[in-house]
Amino acid sequence: MIQPAAIPIQDTSEKRRSAAFLVAYALAYAGGVIAYLPLLSLLLPLKVAQLAGAARIELFSAIVIVGALAASGANVLFGWLSDRSMRAGGGRRRWTALGLGATCLSFGAVIMADSGPAIMAAVVLFQVAVNALLAPLVAIMADEVPDAQKGVAGGLLSAAVPIASAVSAMLVGLSGAGEALRLLILAGIVVAACLPLLLIPARAALVVLPARPEVAIRRGDLVLAWGARLLVQVAGNAMSLYLLYYFQSIVPRAAASALAPQVGQLLTLAYVLSLPIALVAGRVSDRIGRRKPVLLGGAVVAAAGLAGMALASDWRWAAASFALYAVGSAVFLALHAAFAMQLLPSAANRGRDLGLLNLANTLPALLGPLLTWTLATPDDFTAVLAVLAGLTLAGGAAMTGVRSRR
Repeated sequence: MIQPAAIPIQDTSEKRRSAAFLVAYALAYAGGVIAYLPLLSLLLPLKVAQLAGAARIELFSAIVIVGALAASGANVLFGWLSDRSMRAGGGRRRWTALGLGATCLSFGAVIMADSGPAIMAAVVLFQVAVNALLAPLVAIMADEVPDAQKGVAGGLLSAAVPIASAVSAMLVGLSGAGEALRLLILAGIVVAACLPLLLIPARAALVVLPARPEVAIRRGDLVLAWGARLLVQVAGNAMSLYLLYYFQSIVPRAAASALAPQVGQLLTLAYVLSLPIALVAGRVSDRIGRRKPVLLGGAVVAAAGLAGMALASDWRWAAASFALYAVGSAVFLALHAAFAMQLLPSAANRGRDLGLLNLANTLPALLGPLLTWTLATPDDFTAVLAVLAGLTLAGGAAMTGVRSRR
């Protein structure tokens, strides 16, 4: 058992946060997702396809694997640095602002890259920068949102992916715009989304209260929660990275440039559909005080969607199955974020610990490409989708083994 002997908590921790703060936080989180999702899911695959042609899966997989390694280390590092800043009284927002500026600058490196090694180096720089933005930003939720509102907050975070998907569709739909203009527009949107939270002052100073035995956390629960998210996120990363290539295998006669806007629209519709469902699921879990049944249900729905994609033979079936996957995945990931924050053993090291938990997001960016590289071809994704469905089910089942929280 991990006993939090002296957990610093805010002297206002029992007070509910305003709807305005929750929306500002969700908008800033959406800005972080907007920073990477359009680039990694559509703009980068298009650029790699232009550079590598038929070898696109190999080059793209190598790029995202190296990028994931950079992201893993950067997230832990900047989470730890924001912890140090918190203990010194400086707060986390300064690190979020630094990451925001660095992310915008890293888009320039992507624009200038004109070869395989150059685009790989640019993506590494981008991953370090965007994780400097995301690591302290995620820890702000753990610091400033009471447990009783974390389900709703987690549901609001599910808006990030549909918003980012809409931005993706808008960017690839700008047929007359070049890469530089698209990334300039992207940078402006990210800044606008993050700015309101950065202008809101942080909570009051932390105080130290005595430990309470009833909040003891089992070490095995942290491991189970981490492993469950990792298993589910393997599919999430594979879907975000290879979705365009998957639909090319379903509609082989369509050019990538023509198919990309359709995939962008599908992403938007699927994740917009998932938003109200994730919000309701989060609210229900807050009211009943139980998150595990909702988490399991989300994983089952997501696995069913992946199985449908594996069996699909035309655009409509594949698109409907992806929408089903998107709903289940959004419910699981939103509720898991709230659940995991309640398992953290020490408020003094939230940024570092969330960075370690974030390895369940970044390590799948290694596993997903490796699985896809091994099991998929440009013409057939059936085997890899079947494996991803099984991993997603296993992740949902793992959450039922957590004992210290419901």
